[in-house]
Amino acid sequence: MADQPRDPGVSIWVAPPKARRRGSAPTGLSRERIVRAALALLDADGVPAFSMRKLAGELDVTPMSVYWYVDNKDELLELALDAAFGEMRIPPLGEHGDWRAHLRTLAREYRSCFQRHPWAAQLSGRFLALGPNALFLSTSAVGTVARSGLSGDALGAALGLVLQFAYGFALGEAQWLVRVRDSGSTEDELHKSVYGIVERADARFLENADWIRPEVEGGVAAARDRQFELGLDMALAGIDAAVRTAPDPG
Repeated sequence: MADQPRDPGVSIWVAPPKARRRGSAPTGLSRERIVRAALALLDADGVPAFSMRKLAGELDVTPMSVYWYVDNKDELLELALDAAFGEMRIPPLGEHGDWRAHLRTLAREYRSCFQRHPWAAQLSGRFLALGPNALFLSTSAVGTVARSGLSGDALGAALGLVLQFAYGFALGEAQWLVRVRDSGSTEDELHKSVYGIVERADARFLENADWIRPEVEGGVAAARDRQFELGLDMALAGIDAAVRTAPDPG
């Protein structure tokens, strides 16, 4: 059964403060250390294989020691997700900064985060982004688009066009990279193999065979990078056109 979106009322970021547990904290352990270890496990094995028992083993503590800091696995996953977002390098947008360049940086960093942590792309649809690092990304993105002069629905549409493009691209990329890892093949080997399977399975595929080739110039990863940048160019060009044709608020 697929994971269902959680009630934001039970998010660790908006839950009321908990009463302090009795006794002292486990020696040598901290929430930061637990989150770092969780990140490493999630990067290595993904969400399905992640467990509090395995995490405790990596930390060389008992599972109850971990539960001194978090109530359940979902809380820890929320913390790990926001820690992953915290790795994004988002510079401040200066008073005379170029909103287009800044929006491009935001999209690239968003995608790069999910490239480093493919599991984060999957969890982003399961948890609301309410942590401090996620909110910093959101507020920075809103402020950047607002600098263009767009507002209201137009601002929301422009924001979604860039960030949802980056997220959707990264989600597909993350799922593909997991498939590559599980196959034991390289990206290019798997791409060629899938091409052959589809070619045999559906004759209609041959109609587009000239556009989708079994071997990609520079390799699959390089082609993906080119397509991301071109798609981002198109999105920003669309926003630029909307800015030029928007009615003067004055």
